[in-house]
Amino acid sequence: MTETTAGPGASRLGTAGAAVAVAAMATNGLAYLLPMLGARYLPVEELSVLATTLALVAIAGVAGVGLQMAVAVHRARHPGAPTHRVSLVTTAVAGGAVVVAAPLMITGLRLSSTVVALVAGTTVAVVLAARWLGELQGEQRFVRLAWAMGVVALGRYGGMIVALVLGADVVTTLLAGMLTAWLVLPVLAWIARPDRPAGNDAAATMRIRQVASAGTAALAMLAVSYADLIFARQLLSPADSGAYAVGTVLTKGALWAPQVIVVLALPRLAVGDNRVRTVVLAIVAGCGVVLVAASALAGGFAFRLVGGEDYTSLGRYAPFFAATGALYALIFAAVNAKIAAGARWPSAPLWVAAAVLAVLTTTVAPRTFQGIMWCALATAAATALVMVFSPPRASRPAAGDRSSPPGPAAALPRPAPAAPPG
Repeated sequence: MTETTAGPGASRLGTAGAAVAVAAMATNGLAYLLPMLGARYLPVEELSVLATTLALVAIAGVAGVGLQMAVAVHRARHPGAPTHRVSLVTTAVAGGAVVVAAPLMITGLRLSSTVVALVAGTTVAVVLAARWLGELQGEQRFVRLAWAMGVVALGRYGGMIVALVLGADVVTTLLAGMLTAWLVLPVLAWIARPDRPAGNDAAATMRIRQVASAGTAALAMLAVSYADLIFARQLLSPADSGAYAVGTVLTKGALWAPQVIVVLALPRLAVGDNRVRTVVLAIVAGCGVVLVAASALAGGFAFRLVGGEDYTSLGRYAPFFAATGALYALIFAAVNAKIAAGARWPSAPLWVAAAVLAVLTTTVAPRTFQGIMWCALATAAATALVMVFSPPRASRPAAGDRSSPPGPAAALPRPAPAAPPG
């Protein structure tokens, strides 16, 4: 499992991409399997609690997504640079935010204090794990990154899946997930251990504002993509919100299926290779078209596969959930390009979209399954147009900031060919 940190050459990129793709498929498979099992093993009310809790962990844990992106960009520019301090600060802030928001979750979402405590504990483990994923991604050690992604997925979802199969209730299931998320952290640190001593760039200082910028954008991305599920939990009956939760599994499938290309491209974008942006957006869009077409042809089967026979009648809505996810996949790719370029406010359009979605669902649209679904699709479409057709612009480098965006790609040395990964 030895890799160099110079980055894979063209002949090695296929192997690296295949490894990350397999890991991403395994991660997504476990993430999709969990709500599928929940739909089969839990009562409707507990299924809604599980889906809502998973959404909250995803939103709170998005600080980890921002941490991973910021660390990856920083390590792409400064191999071996330290990330320990910023990682601990980010983790503490994420955990503290959940604690502060606990009363709102208990009263607004009708969650017990025990469930909220489990959300906080799981969030801390998820965010802390992102540090090592970012280091591996930024230094383009993609084979190790694939192993690390698999370990994180087992920790985050494996315990809950086993608990559900054994007949546990929703609280016991969440407890199992929190424990396994913590247990895999030492394994993750071992996988991400450096192959060689840090170079001269080890003294480069990583600033918390880098994580804040990436984390804010990632938080806005996840908030707007999960907001419809949260509103469904709040505005619909337990039965309807549970059915909507099944539909959002299709949304998340279309959102995350093409993200392997974004993972591979981010280090290149970080060193100024902005030509990659067009290729990434084209691939993500093509993947979305295929997924929407497939859901249109087999919508009933998709809903039955996800939720069981009781949800087959909702198959006619499958293309709309898939289209929402495909649009969010485009948005996520565009956000990554802006973060890599050091854009000053990459999250601004996303926060506007979240606000618009909130207004539409709570004051304009009917409080029905279909009303929330159409609001989510319209918001995703408008946001995708704004993000895709607004090219990333780097902010002005601060004096002495060694982590500021680099100059044009032509002024940068090309990475040396890497030794065969793996």
